[in-house]
Amino acid sequence: MKKNARLLIIVLLTGVFNMCSNSNKTSAENNDNSDAVSSEIVLPSPSKDGKVSVEKALQERRSIRRFKDTPLSLGIVSQMMWAAYGTTNERGFKTTPSAGAIYPLEFYVAISKVEGIEAGLYKYNSLHHKLKLIKSGDLRKDLSEASLGQSCIKNASFIIIFTAVFGSIKLRYGNRGIQYTHNEVGHAGQNIYLQAVSLNIGTVVVGAFVEEKVKAVLDLKDNQSVLYMMPVGQK
Repeated sequence: MKKNARLLIIVLLTGVFNMCSNSNKTSAENNDNSDAVSSEIVLPSPSKDGKVSVEKALQERRSIRRFKDTPLSLGIVSQMMWAAYGTTNERGFKTTPSAGAIYPLEFYVAISKVEGIEAGLYKYNSLHHKLKLIKSGDLRKDLSEASLGQSCIKNASFIIIFTAVFGSIKLRYGNRGIQYTHNEVGHAGQNIYLQAVSLNIGTVVVGAFVEEKVKAVLDLKDNQSVLYMMPVGQK
């Protein structure tokens, strides 16, 4: 009698365990359903061992304003965004130095001619190395008009847009934090320049634009400031 009772308890516990395991498996599969978040793009892992030396990249760095009408690959977008602001260790440090490791910059990519990617405005998630679709459509014409008609914006395959939210860095450093943020923009911009040399593509820094017009094109919030744009294309 006792033996049968013990067997019954074992059978019941096994059934409960299997039900829990199946439930967890279903939940995990649902969380891993890429179709459920179609607006997010996981970028390819960036290369950490290029063939162009730092010295050669410094020697060959140039501002390139004319681009060929050639689509670029998603791998190039991945490498350029990692160079700009990619995460480099488990503590969240990035390729770009930041005062107090606050990292007040936010990066957007206006994509127009990238293989296999819908044209639109994407926000870069540096921690997970992803792009999130914010707004569909080719924004080059509107961004060019907001940038005093510059053709390098109009003809780029994609445009890296530097924005900042000053609240957190000003809370720590006061108004000096604004200067520290502009310093950070320069660091990230040079990273992008050097990475472009390594990939044999072109880019240029653009600071001549009407900020309020750019913000309107991107639908940015009031507390977001546009600091820099870097169009990218095949030279």
